Amino acid sequence: MAFLNYHHLRYFWAIAHEGSMTRAARRLNVAASSLSVQLKGLEDQLGQKLFDRRGRTLQLTEAGRVALDYADSVFTSGDELLNTLKGLNPDQRPALRIGAVATLSRNFQMRLMRPLIVRGDVELVLRSGTFQELLGQLDDHQLDLVLANQPAMIDAESDWQNPLISDQPVSLVGPPGLKFQRKRVSGFRFPEDLVNVPLVLPGRSGTIRAGFDRLMDQAGISPVILAEVDDMALMRLFARAHQGLTLVPSVVVIDELNSGVLVEHHQLPEIREAFYAITRRRRFPNPWLAEILIANPKDV
Repeated sequence: MAFLNYHHLRYFWAIAHEGSMTRAARRLNVAASSLSVQLKGLEDQLGQKLFDRRGRTLQLTEAGRVALDYADSVFTSGDELLNTLKGLNPDQRPALRIGAVATLSRNFQMRLMRPLIVRGDVELVLRSGTFQELLGQLDDHQLDLVLANQPAMIDAESDWQNPLISDQPVSLVGPPGLKFQRKRVSGFRFPEDLVNVPLVLPGRSGTIRAGFDRLMDQAGISPVILAEVDDMALMRLFARAHQGLTLVPSVVVIDELNSGVLVEHHQLPEIREAFYAITRRRRFPNPWLAEILIANPKDV
């Protein structure tokens, strides 16, 4: 039976965290050439390449990221052993690394991750950024999953996976006592009343805004635009603060709708906000992904 060489694993662990053979050799006080030999021995034993060289830096391969997760666990367990014998008992849990596009609804994110939050036996590492930044981190094995309102582009050579995990309705919401400048009828009439009511709309780069602009063009309406906002958390604040209408997925303001602070004046069935859980095909997928991906999308 072959046994793992933990000296090799320690050297790999140092290289991965330092991102450089030279810095790791300096940290371990060994020659870089010796370190390279030790790394090659570990790769031969595992039968996997652990690093790709990109310029002057070393980038973990998928197998390297998996090996680093195990190495972190191994050496953390060693620290726990020492701490336990000193009367300490730290609680270490496996991690699931999730990136979310900065403009994504916080309410939606919380609904999606609630099953993992209540478990308590997995650590959630949450990162925010632009769509392209997060895809880059997913590509470099720094993330297990990216939540976005658009899919990653797929071509013949790509290995992106874009399951649609939710499809939320979009509505015009506002305060319950909102007045519309008409005498003939009461209530809100779509789209005619939009010529008089100030609107807060999503930015022009998103699919919601594109669908709304198309409806306005078809109706020949030029709406009164108070603000254009990309961030859904800020949209929620605008909806609460101004005396007009805000175009948002209902999940963004679900608490306000339930409490009566806001009401839904008109739902636009032609426009829906899609939410995607983007991953890459992995030989070693994070097992906690199933907690999110196998859930019924319409129940999220």
